[in-house]
Amino acid sequence: MLQQLLLLCALVPSPPSGRDVIKAMHDRYAGKWYRTLTFVQQNTATRPDGSRQHSVWREYAALPGKLRIEFVPPDSGSGILFVHDSQFVFAADTIGNASAFIHPLMVLGFDVYFDPVEQTVARLERLKFDLATVHGDSWEGRPVYVVGAKSGDLRTRQFWVDRERLVFVRLLEPGQRDTTRTSDIRFNKYQAAGSAWLSAEVAFLVDGQERWLEQYTAIKTDTPLADVLFDPRQWKKARS
Repeated sequence: MLQQLLLLCALVPSPPSGRDVIKAMHDRYAGKWYRTLTFVQQNTATRPDGSRQHSVWREYAALPGKLRIEFVPPDSGSGILFVHDSQFVFAADTIGNASAFIHPLMVLGFDVYFDPVEQTVARLERLKFDLATVHGDSWEGRPVYVVGAKSGDLRTRQFWVDRERLVFVRLLEPGQRDTTRTSDIRFNKYQAAGSAWLSAEVAFLVDGQERWLEQYTAIKTDTPLADVLFDPRQWKKARS
């Protein structure tokens, strides 16, 4: 009986560590992922009473680590710039706030395919993901790795990765303003983009109720983008 148990343990591989998942993601697409991404983002905000509000953003990404969001109409001069773990918020072409910020969706959805594995691991650890805890699950009928929480725990900060495609699909964590609630961010509607993938829809839920939906149109990859787009000192010039 003991010999059979030992044989079974040898045949069933242990779940990988979070670092192993990150390394697999990086190694699968290193040198194959698109370097730039542009799109028009159609937003739908759903209030608790069910009413909806719509808005439009234009976005430009230079990977790794740079994302420019312009709120429409563009001549309002309002938007957000993310540059290498810093965030700049603009209103009327003026910086209203600048702060350090690691954008988890940029790290897991894009930068992971460019940055050295240990750099990504360090950033995720700073975001308080428990990379030592991993289990298997399924999402939308596909097997996934869940990093950061034990099976059945949907409250602890965790990210989900499609096991076959090795792309990020979900992030769960306690709400930032109200930790009794659960934030659930989902990368949906993946489509092929050359040798890589692109999520054309991102949904933000709170306690299972959709509160914000992003739908991407006019998507372009590997279009040359000027460095000035990501220079906070030249926000207005780049917009013009």
